[in-house]
Amino acid sequence: MNQLNFRIVTLFVTVLGLSLSATAQYKPLAYKEYDLPNGLHVILHEDHSAPVVATVVHYMVGSRDEDPARTGFAHFFEHLMFESTDAIERATIDKMVNGAGGQLNAFTGNDQTVYHFVLPSNQVRLALWIEAQRMRKLHVNTIGVETQRGVVKEERKNRYDNAPYGGWMEKTQATLFAGTPYQWSPIGSAQHIDSASIAEFKAFYDAYYQPNNAILVVSGDFDETLVRETILAYFGEYQRSPEPRRPVVGDLAPLSGEIRETINDPKAQLPALFMSYRAMPQTDPDSYAADLLTTILSNGESSRFYHSLVDSQQVAVQASISLFPREFVGMIYCVGIAAPGKGLADVEKGIDAELALVMSTGVTDEELVKAKNITEASFVEGRTGVYQKALALSNAYRFDKTTSAINDEMAKYMKVTKADIQRVAKRLFGTNQRIVLTYLPVKG
Repeated sequence: MNQLNFRIVTLFVTVLGLSLSATAQYKPLAYKEYDLPNGLHVILHEDHSAPVVATVVHYMVGSRDEDPARTGFAHFFEHLMFESTDAIERATIDKMVNGAGGQLNAFTGNDQTVYHFVLPSNQVRLALWIEAQRMRKLHVNTIGVETQRGVVKEERKNRYDNAPYGGWMEKTQATLFAGTPYQWSPIGSAQHIDSASIAEFKAFYDAYYQPNNAILVVSGDFDETLVRETILAYFGEYQRSPEPRRPVVGDLAPLSGEIRETINDPKAQLPALFMSYRAMPQTDPDSYAADLLTTILSNGESSRFYHSLVDSQQVAVQASISLFPREFVGMIYCVGIAAPGKGLADVEKGIDAELALVMSTGVTDEELVKAKNITEASFVEGRTGVYQKALALSNAYRFDKTTSAINDEMAKYMKVTKADIQRVAKRLFGTNQRIVLTYLPVKG
C-alpha cells in the first residue's frame, strides 16, 4: 500500500451522511510498463490534459541498505547526484532544469531514494538525459564529495542537532528497531560521513545506482514512440549489474515493556511528549484500517485528540498521531505538546484515555464515513498532478510488487469496517511495548 499524505479537507456530504464512494466512479490509471535488457523497469503513463511531463527515478536503496558503521550514505547520494557527470558540469543541473521552466527535487527514506523532474512537455528528453547521465556516469570525486559533506552536515545541524525536539526520531528508532537496519535514520551520522573515503562512496554508488536497481516512470504529455526511443538510447547502453546485497530484517524481539526517557532540551519552548509503538509493514492489509484510525484520532479540529486534549481539556496545543510506514516494519507515534502552564502528565493521560477508548468501544459510523471521505478526497487530489501519479506508480511497483495495485488502493480503504478499526487499534496499542520520550525546556 502506498501511504496517503492526509491533509485537512472540508467536505460537503448529503444529509444522509453518504460517503463519496457511494457515487464516485474512478477511472483506472492507465499505464504501460516494460523492462530494458539491463533490468531497468519502465512505466509510462500518458496524460495530455496539460503540456507538462514528470519523470521519477526510484532507486531501491535507502538507509536500511547501509553499513551500520557508515550510515547516511543513501541520503548523501541524494545530494551528490546533483554534482557533475561525464557530460554535466558542476552546479548546472539546477540551472538547466530551471532554465527550461522546470522543477526538480529528491528524497531519501529507509527503503528508497527518489529523484524527480517536472518540465514542459518539450523538455522530456532533458530530464531523461540527466537521469541517464547520473545513473552511471556520476563523478564521485574529491571536490563533489567534500562539498556535499559540508551540505549534509549543515542539514543535520539545522534539522536535528539544533532544532527543538530534534533527536526524538533517532532516539525512538534506535530502541524500537534495535538490531535491524531500521534502527538509524536516513540523515545518518555526521561522523560516518566525515570518515568515509572516496573509495567507499564509489563502492556504494556502483552497488546500488544501477539500471536493474531502479524504476523509471514518465508521466504526462509525451509522445510514447519518442520517449521509448530516448530511454533506449540514453539508458540502454548500461549493463546489468550483480544484484545488490539486501539486508535481512528478521523478527523483532519484544521490548522489555515500556521504555521511558526524559530529555532536557534548551531549544524547546514547551514540554513535549513522543509516544511510539511498532506497527505493521506498509503492505499489511491492516495498514488501511490503521491509516483511517489516525485520521479519526487526529485529522482536523473535530478529531478525537483535538476535541479532547486541545479544545475541551486545554492541556495541549498540539496532539496528533501518525503512521510511519516501512517495507518490513512500521511505527505509529503520538505527539503531544503541552499548553503553556500545563504539564506532560495530563497530556499523556489524555492520549492514553483516547487510545483505550477506541480499543474498548471502537468508532462511530459517522467517524468512519468522515475518515473515508477525507481519504477519498486526498486520493482524488493525488491523482491530478503528473508527479504525484508518477510517484504512486513507482511505489506500487516497488512495494506492492505489481503496478496494478495503484488501481485497487481506494477500494481497500472503503472495505474497512468499524470492527476492523477496533481490532487494529488493539493490535497496535494493546500492549505496553512502547517508547515514551519527554522533552522538557531548560534555560541554556
